[in-house]
Amino acid sequence: MDPMDIVGKSKEDASLPKATMTKIIKEMLPPDVRVARDAQDLLIECCVEFINLVSSESNEVCNREEKRTIAPEHVLKALEVLGFGEYIEEVYAAYEQHKHETMQDSLKGGKWSNGAEMTEEALLAEQQRMFAEARARMNGGAAVPKQADVDSNAES
Repeated sequence: MDPMDIVGKSKEDASLPKATMTKIIKEMLPPDVRVARDAQDLLIECCVEFINLVSSESNEVCNREEKRTIAPEHVLKALEVLGFGEYIEEVYAAYEQHKHETMQDSLKGGKWSNGAEMTEEALLAEQQRMFAEARARMNGGAAVPKQADVDSNAES
């Protein structure tokens, strides 16, 4: 049974974003090298097949260990089993870098990251400003003081 049939998708449904893949291909080559569209499509198909192969073997490694979730260690073992052992060190380094960057992003807190750096008074002033904006929208757009006005009022 084809692994793609298990999840209810045909091979034609499994692909990678062409624009992203084209960008990756171009970044890996010298600037004076051009790649034909057919060659780009073939490279994308090869990448999809490689992902299917490694995913399938990772699943088998996972099953042999009687686990239900494929872990990074399973992927690394799959690479070794498939004969890609020479890439394990580089793949592991990329994984560690990704883990580090992901941790940094989560520590920043995304959209509300400045909240951790604000004092309680500043947070209260920001909350009051936001409430005033919401009231103004609800009441037909009355003027709302700017952040600096709210800060100077909070300090008074």
